[in-house]
Amino acid sequence: MNNAQLIEKFYTSFRHKDWNGMQSCYADDITFSDPVFPLLKGKEAKAMWHMLVSASKDLEISFNNIVADDKQGSCHWEAIYTFSKTGRKVHNKIDAQFRFKDGLIIQHTDSFDLWRWSRMALGTSGIFLGWSPLVKNKIRSMASKNLESFIGKNSDYQ
Repeated sequence: MNNAQLIEKFYTSFRHKDWNGMQSCYADDITFSDPVFPLLKGKEAKAMWHMLVSASKDLEISFNNIVADDKQGSCHWEAIYTFSKTGRKVHNKIDAQFRFKDGLIIQHTDSFDLWRWSRMALGTSGIFLGWSPLVKNKIRSMASKNLESFIGKNSDYQ
């Protein structure tokens, strides 16, 4: 399997809510980052996808523009879902960057506009305060606590 196929496998697994399939694309020493989870390593990154896929009720995933060579790759992906804390619909547009080693993803960085996300997910407070470091840090803190709790309940990640 080449690295473009590896990216396609990752997002096809995501589309089917197959967190095991997603995790099989990652090296054990994976590093992941995005605006909500600034740095996750190894089991934390794998647990995050398991948590997100398990919690989603109406998740729709699309992806395109996969480009990859022997060392790095990228793609664009979009997620449409209901944010559970507010019941608001979110359509997040994400650009992903990857680094590869030995046929697996060793680094995955997602980029998206956190203020845009907060406006959709949080409504009025996101519109007026989503740009502020205070709200961004609160979003990150809540996400981190949710992941810690998930890991605490799933011995595979401890």
